[in-house]
Amino acid sequence: MNKSGISTVTQFVLLGFPGPWKIQIIIFSMVLLVYILTLTGNMAIICAVRWDHRLHTPMYVLLANFSFLEIWYVTCTVPNMLVNFLSKTKTISFSGCFTQFYFFFSLGTTECFFLCVMAYDRYLAICRPLHYPSIMTGKLCVILVCLCWLIGFLGHAITIFFISQLPFCGPNIIDHFLCDVDPLMALSCAPTPIIEYVFHFVSSLIIILTILYIIGSYALVLRAVLQVPSSAGRQKAFSTCGSHLVVVSLFYGTIMVMYVSPTSGNSVAMYKIITLIYSVVTPVLNPLIYSLRNREMKFALRQVICGIRIIQPS
Repeated sequence: MNKSGISTVTQFVLLGFPGPWKIQIIIFSMVLLVYILTLTGNMAIICAVRWDHRLHTPMYVLLANFSFLEIWYVTCTVPNMLVNFLSKTKTISFSGCFTQFYFFFSLGTTECFFLCVMAYDRYLAICRPLHYPSIMTGKLCVILVCLCWLIGFLGHAITIFFISQLPFCGPNIIDHFLCDVDPLMALSCAPTPIIEYVFHFVSSLIIILTILYIIGSYALVLRAVLQVPSSAGRQKAFSTCGSHLVVVSLFYGTIMVMYVSPTSGNSVAMYKIITLIYSVVTPVLNPLIYSLRNREMKFALRQVICGIRIIQPS
């Protein structure tokens, strides 16, 4: 109870993917496998960049930071989701829900800016190769990485704080597997549309501006690649940029459906599936996409795997 005598919600119920117990166990096993593969794949990339001195270049430093980001991106939602599959109550505390909400959107925003920086790096490497070493220095790389994290974690901080200050008097059931903005706003007993509009405006602005920058960068890269006289040079450039574009398409394709285009016509099930794709499925695909399309990374990963086998006790 608060001072006015109105009961205040202290926890939420995340329904997740309701269904028979056997179905719950199957989905639990699949999500757990994807989570383990995500951690393993992204940790392997981080170790490969850390241990192979040939990968101590801005492109791979950015990739290692991107993998680190992906690990935390899935970790802020998947462990709680796995617990809820096996739980009868499926509850999450009020503070836990808004902490997850904040980190989920902050890490997602950080990913948008990381993809921009990676596109900028490829633009410099291919369109201005002679100036690349003098422009993309180690110092600039560190500054760009820090800015991505800083802007990402400040982008939604104010709006999420104001949403957390809204009164929640009940009901407390969220038909989702994570704490997202629309389900939370729907549960507030004194909704403030302006806060929701500002949140969606900021989200849409970040998504649209970053995707336009990425598209513009790769358009310039494509024009430069097509002017390369050597077919081997064109193939190498396409291979490197192709992996980046696949990751960009997977991530932005789903988040634009969720936060830019109107979602009122989408069912709750579709809402969950789209969220599952960009929050759980995409991070597990990124290590595969980057390693399969990159010869240097494949070699470094083999070295990491062989090194792990060697140091294991016989």
